Amino acid sequence: MTEMTDTTPGWLSPEDLRSARDRMPILYIDAVPVRVDDRGVVTRVGLLLRIGSDGMVSRALVSGRVLYHERVRDALLRHLEKDLGPTALPNVPPSPQPFTIAEYFPTPGVTPYHDPRQHAVSLAYLVPVSGDCRPRQDALDLVWFTPEEAVSPAVQLEMTGGQGTLLKQALAYAGCLF
Repeated sequence: MTEMTDTTPGWLSPEDLRSARDRMPILYIDAVPVRVDDRGVVTRVGLLLRIGSDGMVSRALVSGRVLYHERVRDALLRHLEKDLGPTALPNVPPSPQPFTIAEYFPTPGVTPYHDPRQHAVSLAYLVPVSGDCRPRQDALDLVWFTPEEAVSPAVQLEMTGGQGTLLKQALAYAGCLF
């Protein structure tokens, strides 16, 4: 006999999400949108400008949860479109490989990554985009930085939760930091 399961992707209710966050790690994706030249060298890094729940303005990567029964690749494309717009034209391979896995803890100092709401495990990707990016949803703006500008102390101070560290790892992975 085949077991019946509900495989329709969807959001948890706010109460169910709070309950899940209190009990288990939640799977996320982080994406670093980049522009590359004809040789595949990263020339620009796109960082979102957001207002957090605390009212603070910060720079951020594309980030979000993976839904139940959603492929990681589909979650990556969904969040890129949600944050960068439908004409961003991200180049996500059929079987994307993360450059690292970031583990966010609600307790500061366990890892470089901190999320006061939850324990989250995030697969982090470097994603070339070639189209017109227009931030949507809760992003105020998208600013393109050179790799050097993106890792500058001024920009790093504007990033929260360890995303500045994740950005440095992405650029090191791409061979941009020496």
